[in-house]
Amino acid sequence: MSFIKKLKSTFGNSNSGQLASHSDSTDAIIETIEQQPFAISEANVLYAGLNELGGYYFFQTVIVGAFHIKTKKGATLSIVGTNVRLELDSDSLEFESDPTDIKYRQITKIDFQVEAIDAAKIQQSKLQTLVLTCKKQELTFTIYDSDKEK
Repeated sequence: MSFIKKLKSTFGNSNSGQLASHSDSTDAIIETIEQQPFAISEANVLYAGLNELGGYYFFQTVIVGAFHIKTKKGATLSIVGTNVRLELDSDSLEFESDPTDIKYRQITKIDFQVEAIDAAKIQQSKLQTLVLTCKKQELTFTIYDSDKEK
């Protein structure tokens, strides 16, 4: 299967005949996306990773689920774990959710700036929760443990 077909099937295309109910579950999202989730909330799945580009670090996130936003004021991400508590600001102040072909499911991509010293803390700590604050919305994610879910 080509990369484009995999991507379309992951997020649902109009030819697939798939329609999620309004209460699209995190289990349904996890089953349709091949990547390992980083964290989950009640109606959203967070895929994330720490990346470095030219000496600058970014915590890149993709939120899939019911979360829908359009903002010009940015977002903050609170990271809480053993021996670490960080507040990260979004790299861009302006971003918005994109709809998918699966009804009531959105994709939101947000990158957060991370200082080099904080990047090391994130990698060395056992993270517990992430809290995304954007406009007047607040999403609390718990770290996904695939062993617990099975």
